[in-house]
Amino acid sequence: MNVKNFIVGGIVGGIVDFLMGWLVYGMLLKDTMPAPEGSGPENMMYIFLGCMSFGFLISYVFSQGEGISTCMAGIKMAIGISIFMSLSVHFFNNMYADSIDVKMIAIDMVAGLVLATVVGACVAVVNGKMK
Repeated sequence: MNVKNFIVGGIVGGIVDFLMGWLVYGMLLKDTMPAPEGSGPENMMYIFLGCMSFGFLISYVFSQGEGISTCMAGIKMAIGISIFMSLSVHFFNNMYADSIDVKMIAIDMVAGLVLATVVGACVAVVNGKMK
């Protein structure tokens, strides 16, 4: 594993995820996906750290083994990672739910897929440029 690619790719991926998340969830889906009842204001530090964690996850996977370094390869791998991560999170989040809003889960999965493809493409391109 190239540590420099991992760190730079993780930082770029995290920042791209944060900005794309603001665009998709904060602007486009603001009215579609309101905050849960009884919740306080968002803690932007935790949102940023979550985005950085995802960027570093993608960068870690990409820097292992194959060394994913093209835009299309990054998109394909990020789609796979996003689908399984999203399914896992939604299954665990709904394990005690009385009723499940399948439409909201589908919207969130599509939004997550969009974010992951952009992050995957950016991290892969960064890996390709740093070879």
